[in-house]
Amino acid sequence: MAAPRPPGFDTLSLHAGQHPDPVHGARAVPIYQTTSYVFSDTDQAAALFNLERPGYVYSRISNPTVAVLEERLAALEGGVGAVCTASGMAATSPSRPSSAAAITSSPPRRCTAER
Repeated sequence: MAAPRPPGFDTLSLHAGQHPDPVHGARAVPIYQTTSYVFSDTDQAAALFNLERPGYVYSRISNPTVAVLEERLAALEGGVGAVCTASGMAATSPSRPSSAAAITSSPPRRCTAER
């Protein structure tokens, strides 16, 4: 018996990054129309905000629907990960890490203007 083939491009484009809903059996990715999430306690919230554990804290940062899209794109491109943003302006931040580092590492300037 031959070994099973890995999924092809067409299959990955439809199914990568997502598994059928175990409760309802739904195959399509659900669209989560929420902006915030509930935490079981302050320790869980702290771990999520500190990126110590995977999860969701606010939809503009990430949400389950976008996470499936990111995993799917990474699988299609043969990558290890992907980053999706909500707009072109949002895409400028992760695309320029050197400028962000320059801004955060600049020493504070003193105002020398006379009043």
